Amino acid sequence: MALPIEDRVRSFAFYRDGLGFRAVGEPAADGVPEPLRFAVNDGLTLMLVPTGGFGWVLGGRETAAPGVSECVLGLDAASPSEVDALLARAEAAGAAVVSAPARQPWGYSGSFADPDGHLWLVEAPPEG
Repeated sequence: MALPIEDRVRSFAFYRDGLGFRAVGEPAADGVPEPLRFAVNDGLTLMLVPTGGFGWVLGGRETAAPGVSECVLGLDAASPSEVDALLARAEAAGAAVVSAPARQPWGYSGSFADPDGHLWLVEAPPEG
């Protein structure tokens, strides 16, 4: 998965500190791995590409403007308290909470926008 970003250092700090993702690769001169990648889980790596260089990923298609979302990214949590904690950490690291955590028919969830406006839904299964 790849997402466009405006600021490598800001995004590095957000995903490392706010979401607790593990960076992959050796740091470049600015202290940020190049390419900037994070291990999300055992089977998924997230690459963050500066907006100016994102064109190669899109094959010439236009990058969506900040605040325009074509998808919502999902993060699973084990419990409602884990959803609350992850949203709180993300907000403290610079995210904007879009929907406060709440019980839904499908479980317990809340969403936030990262510093570049990408939407994330954090969800725990229904209590049973």
